[in-house]
Amino acid sequence: MELLFAISVFFVLVAIVLVLSTFRHLKRGRVIKAGGSAAGGVTTASVGGAGMAFVASIYGYAQLTDEAPVCSIKFRSTAPDAYAARIMIAGEPDRVFDLTGDEWQIDARVVTWQPPATILGLDPIYKLDRLSGRYSSIDDERSQQRTVHALTDPNALDVWEVARRFPMLMPGVDAYYGTATYVPMADGAQYEVTLSRDALIARPQNDAARAALGRWSGPDR
Repeated sequence: MELLFAISVFFVLVAIVLVLSTFRHLKRGRVIKAGGSAAGGVTTASVGGAGMAFVASIYGYAQLTDEAPVCSIKFRSTAPDAYAARIMIAGEPDRVFDLTGDEWQIDARVVTWQPPATILGLDPIYKLDRLSGRYSSIDDERSQQRTVHALTDPNALDVWEVARRFPMLMPGVDAYYGTATYVPMADGAQYEVTLSRDALIARPQNDAARAALGRWSGPDR
């Protein structure tokens, strides 16, 4: 991260020097040289600005060095097949979302680095992306209301989005979904969600969650 930031700062400083050079050439009537300095300044400023935006996007993610807890989720029944899901993330305010169905799933955006991007010395990073509910019954899944909630704000310069849409522009950057398998919702059930380099894992944290898992037979086939 430090290397990428230093490179971006270097390009910004070069852009500043070229802009000053543009004004100096204009003052002396050197229009052609002023135009060359201006073009160079725009180019280096664009590269430096893009680098800064890239660094800022990475800072919006959390680092993943090993399997790590990312959040806890507790459910409260509000109606038949309806729950309030409270997401608890260390250092952040709790958020509550309404889910319908009897199962839930959480997804995360995960970015890992391959050569040549490994020269930047970055650890894998992640950001929680969405929370969704569904029905274990296929008939209900087809006919009943589905719910899904975004857990991150859209960002046009998000490193994950850019790597997915324009992989040729970001060689060595792998962007994929880490997804927890669907597990049951139940009144009072609380789960801890951890993330490895492969997937999200939901584990029961209390008796209500363990009992729900014990009664759960998975989706109808």
